Amino acid sequence: MDKNTSDTARSDTTSALSNPAPAQPIAHAPLEQVKNWLLGLQARICSGLEAEESRGCFIEDRWDRDAGGGGCSRVLEGGEVFEKAGVNFSHVYGESLPASATAHRPELAGRSFNAMGVSLVIHPRNPFVPTSHANVRYFVAEKPGAEPVWWFGGGFDLTPYYPFEEDCVHWHKTAKAACDPFGAGVYAQYKKWCDEYFFLKHRNETRGVGGLFFDDLNQWDFETSFAFMRSVGDHFLPAYQPIVAARKNTHYTDAQREFQLYRRGRYVEFNLVYDRGTLFGLQTGGRVESILMSLPSQVSWKYNWHPEPGTQEARLYEDFLKPKDWLQLSQDSK
Repeated sequence: MDKNTSDTARSDTTSALSNPAPAQPIAHAPLEQVKNWLLGLQARICSGLEAEESRGCFIEDRWDRDAGGGGCSRVLEGGEVFEKAGVNFSHVYGESLPASATAHRPELAGRSFNAMGVSLVIHPRNPFVPTSHANVRYFVAEKPGAEPVWWFGGGFDLTPYYPFEEDCVHWHKTAKAACDPFGAGVYAQYKKWCDEYFFLKHRNETRGVGGLFFDDLNQWDFETSFAFMRSVGDHFLPAYQPIVAARKNTHYTDAQREFQLYRRGRYVEFNLVYDRGTLFGLQTGGRVESILMSLPSQVSWKYNWHPEPGTQEARLYEDFLKPKDWLQLSQDSK
């Protein structure tokens, strides 16, 4: 498909049909290619996570969306390692994009759309194993008489409770490896965007130690953009699985578990207040169970709580919940 930057500058909110028919999937050749890869990624990630789990496995829940499309949610709950893990594939389509998708791209208002992706959130039981999130997605927006507008998005980020610097360095080295084939500045650009996106303004802190975040990716041709999304998706397990393996058997106390539940509250706050994917899913009439599978099974809030100075809990706030050059830290430690 030709890159269509000139068309993205246009704005046309009128419908070509006064009585539009029910939404149908857009006849767009790469859709099946992207969809097949996404389904394969979902299967590979579930298999990799199950390899770390000693109790339980993913259950599969296929669902349909009345307005067009559907998906397949895979969820593991009550595991020894993973208290709750969800890996969701969805492919939805409709006659017009919701407000969450057009807020920063008003020229797309009124276009029909296809949206597909894999989104996952992993909430481990052990407080020494970080929560992780990843998402890769593909959008196509069309209107009669104009070239389709397509773009990719995604990324992955890490949310530790009792962090280890070497885990953060490994996470970011793997993120950089995903980006390196596509240009010298790509990792730095999308690392910075991740730090800015996963930021709780009302708490004045980052959600975790970041990773990668990208959206509206179509400045390259389709094949290069698709290859970048694949690289990000393919690097999630190599980034996360070694951390799980290294920390899942670490002894922890009831107090540390309590702190984990408290910090999970920040995760819930971000997903319900800021997350674009959550807002998009709810505004398009998506399946609520699949959209909110990102929320942990157990979480707590405490009024005006602050960690004691000099504790491991205080170290999280002081040393980790702010943007940091983890790759430079790795160089400095040599």
